Amino acid sequence: MPTYVQGRLSRRLPELTDEVRRGTPRRITEYGEEILHRPCQPVTEFGAERWGSLIDDMFTTMWIAEGCGLAANQVDVDAALFVYDLTDEYGDRHVGHAFNPRIETMTALFGTQPGTEGCLSLPGANAPLPRPARATLHAQDVEGRPFTLDSTGYLARCLIHETQHLAGTVYVDHLAAAAHASALNESATNRNGVLSHRAARQLLLSK
Repeated sequence: MPTYVQGRLSRRLPELTDEVRRGTPRRITEYGEEILHRPCQPVTEFGAERWGSLIDDMFTTMWIAEGCGLAANQVDVDAALFVYDLTDEYGDRHVGHAFNPRIETMTALFGTQPGTEGCLSLPGANAPLPRPARATLHAQDVEGRPFTLDSTGYLARCLIHETQHLAGTVYVDHLAAAAHASALNESATNRNGVLSHRAARQLLLSK
């Protein structure tokens, strides 16, 4: 299974990366909390010393919640940063972080992809949501170095989803009123079970 870190081919990583092992779990903010519904502040000062602990905490929190991406405002931090760790439809693993992300899509050329989407901030809910089939991410790494990442399929969906999080948009905001209400009701029904499962995974990680 090829592994790509920051878009570059890398050695194969263990399921529990160093970041996950180093980090401290944080509470995941939930839909309706103000920080999720406004744009995050751009990051202007960089460096692993400043951001390394937060990135580790975000990877740990994401692993516990079994997510593929997590934005800083989902752990109550007002900063334009997200992390991701996913295996795409081809079996390739993609791991990385992005500061000040900007997404370009060319739907007119490449069309859209069908799929179902969820969100760690809306636990226990999923809904069909078409997304662009391809996306190009422009962002900076922890040292402020710019990079570009071209993506398709599941990776593109994740990068779009997380970039929109930092702009104050949650995936359900794209849904029609009835589907939006259904997703919120689904989360209300399933939330306690999801949070209990996360608590069990956190205990597993601490052993």
